[in-house]
Amino acid sequence: MITTIIATIVVLGVLIFVHELGHFLMAKKSKVGVLTFSLGFGPKILGKKIGETQYQISLVPLGGYVKMVGEEAGEQVPPELLAKSFTAQPVSKRLGIVFAGPFFNILFAVVAFAVVFMVGMPALLPEIGEVKPDYPAFTAGIQKGDRILGANGKSIKRWEDLAQIIHDSSERPLLLKVERDKKVFDITVTPQVSTQKNIFGDEVRVGLIGISPAGTYFTERFDPFTATYKAVVQSWRITELTVISIVKIIEGKISAKTIGGPILIAQLAGQQAKAGALSLIIFMAVISINLAILNILPIPILDGWHLLMFAIEGIIGRPVSLKLRERAQQVGIFIIILIMLLVFYNDLSRIMGM
Repeated sequence: MITTIIATIVVLGVLIFVHELGHFLMAKKSKVGVLTFSLGFGPKILGKKIGETQYQISLVPLGGYVKMVGEEAGEQVPPELLAKSFTAQPVSKRLGIVFAGPFFNILFAVVAFAVVFMVGMPALLPEIGEVKPDYPAFTAGIQKGDRILGANGKSIKRWEDLAQIIHDSSERPLLLKVERDKKVFDITVTPQVSTQKNIFGDEVRVGLIGISPAGTYFTERFDPFTATYKAVVQSWRITELTVISIVKIIEGKISAKTIGGPILIAQLAGQQAKAGALSLIIFMAVISINLAILNILPIPILDGWHLLMFAIEGIIGRPVSLKLRERAQQVGIFIIILIMLLVFYNDLSRIMGM
């Protein structure tokens, strides 16, 4: 229980801080006055004013905010602060300030993954643990204990790479380089086609040869440059999966029951913390990307809505009417409340086994 609480505080605290730090730093760079930097909403628990900015931790830890001079439309700004007003800035600067929050969440994920790749994570060796009878591998002569060193001339170091090649090669011969009893030789095997469902519930055709891993692991580490490249690729993959998942939920192909909120995050944070620091870092990177994507959705009151409004302003040459923005904000608050009710219902349903 204590581990879960601490892990949840760390995960939410770090990710909220990173997001708001993006807004804060870009506002400072754009010479916009920042009145408040808050982790959490509601009444202040702790705080200290440095210069013009009040830095504080607030009671409700489900978010945070950066309050800037002249941020609200129609806000009365003293003449001496007009130059530091958010609304007085060019559209490009306002876009940059708003976009910096989600961007910092993506940047955090890249850095987190890079650290994981440099420190090293356990990876399965491409060593055969079981060969199923009447499958292509059995027929071709592959045996338990064999290690696959390559496929079609491509070197293989991890089980994941071997599985991907097999899945992509249905009904096409594969020339496998096999090591057995310190001897290396080639075996040709043709994967058979199998129709399976992917993580989104879509049916896909994959190749199978009827093997499973032996469960032997090694620690794979990379130099900083390679680790950074792999971190960017991994972040992109998760971003892509997140966007596809949102689309599938809207289409009804993925149940809305899969959506989770703070309680689910707390449960998963506790599990990952018990699994080790690297597992918790990976979890934080994934949640950070999800937070970035959700924030750029064009829902009123979220960053994505402000980006849309500023983009329209840049195109038509004038701000969108205040009346329209106020009505949209009311709709946005209603949508956010509905989403919050849904995620809390889903979280409680998981706990109570409903």
